[in-house]
Amino acid sequence: MTYCKQCLEKQRRINELEEEIASLKHKLRYQERTAQEGFFGSSTPSSKRAVKPNSPPQQSRNRGGGKVGHPGHGRSAIEEQQADQVKRLSVAGVCPECGGPLQDKGIRSRTVIDCEPMRMTRTLYHLERRRCPKCRKVFIARAPGVLTKCLYGNQLLTYGAVQHYLYGHTLGQIEKQTGVGYSSLVEAMHQLAARLKEVPKALIQAYRDAPVKHADETGWRTDGQNGYAWLFCTDTISLYRFRRSRSARIAQEVFGERDVPGVLVVDRYNGYNRMPCSMQYCYAHLLRDVQDLEKDFPENGEIQSFVEALAPLLAKAISLRGLEVTDRQFKRQAARIKNEIIRIIQRQARHPAIQKIQDIFREKADRLYHWAEDRRIPADNNLAERELRPLVIARKISFGSQSEDGARTREILMTVLHTLQKRTPDVTAAFKAALDKLAEQPDIDPTDALFNLNSS
Repeated sequence: MTYCKQCLEKQRRINELEEEIASLKHKLRYQERTAQEGFFGSSTPSSKRAVKPNSPPQQSRNRGGGKVGHPGHGRSAIEEQQADQVKRLSVAGVCPECGGPLQDKGIRSRTVIDCEPMRMTRTLYHLERRRCPKCRKVFIARAPGVLTKCLYGNQLLTYGAVQHYLYGHTLGQIEKQTGVGYSSLVEAMHQLAARLKEVPKALIQAYRDAPVKHADETGWRTDGQNGYAWLFCTDTISLYRFRRSRSARIAQEVFGERDVPGVLVVDRYNGYNRMPCSMQYCYAHLLRDVQDLEKDFPENGEIQSFVEALAPLLAKAISLRGLEVTDRQFKRQAARIKNEIIRIIQRQARHPAIQKIQDIFREKADRLYHWAEDRRIPADNNLAERELRPLVIARKISFGSQSEDGARTREILMTVLHTLQKRTPDVTAAFKAALDKLAEQPDIDPTDALFNLNSS
């Protein structure tokens, strides 16, 4: 068999140029995507994107409000036992037009919902002092609704803490509403956090024992230095940590060294790899990575087929838990989706980008299918990501904490209030009641006062 050396050299050069062209096209598409979507591609937050596209026409046409044919609910009246107060208003006995007497026609009820304006009140208590001549002890009357050695009442502390650390109002806004100075509010929050500093420690064991746990982190600056805000949460617990580091030791402080039960749902960040419990990787992140392949290699038929086959299955796995189906139906559908995912992953692939996704499923199979075995375990980390969103908004407004004390105060009060919000319909009333209990019984455990752990 004979061949032309020049033709062979030309073909080799052609192959090199084709590979170089393909590589340059890939780099160009990446730069175009980075310019449009941001440094992190499709994972870039919308606030970080330089160019925000217009909403698609079909989404722009969507209108809010009730849909056609929806029965609606309308305005509902309340019963007397539900009202905070009932007032009877009278009409004059004579007609204002002709002066004749008016006849009684019964009453008509009208429901009105209103609120009282928030304002600061100053109270001077004269505390009576009495002395026992027998044991020579002096007893002083206790001011109601105020903690020991605290200038501000529990109602004001509750309002400031809930509005700032739960609903994200700035201390400047609270200053205008209450009339209390900014610095005074800061000091009051520091003192309140100091009284509740043991509460997060008491919640750690409950978090460890939970059957389903979530964790996530985001950036947070403290005293002008880059750092991270960590969230460890369940359906009833929210534990916050503000640290300078993103290392695994922060998570290790919460999980400890011994094996803990349940499953931890996280993204694929390596900081959680050494946690002493089973893990479930978030399918939402995997779905985004799979869909990005189509953007990076739009002309590749193999990638097009791979994305069209795998992406819908990942989306089904995420949404399956929310369907109104029986546990038996859930098991059947989950098993079918899992088997189809495994079948696609085991296919022979030529493209390195597909192989990279397949390697994740092959090497980490023990962290990818817990959702199919237990309905309580979600296939995504949506709970933690949604809980972090208010903190991200606070970071955009405040640029982080001004000091280590501020970060520690935020850590404690956010843990307390967000956990309390998950356990009671009225977090403001519950927090105020807990502070009142601490004021009456200073020696009581704050965790018991907040969550009634020892109540029967």
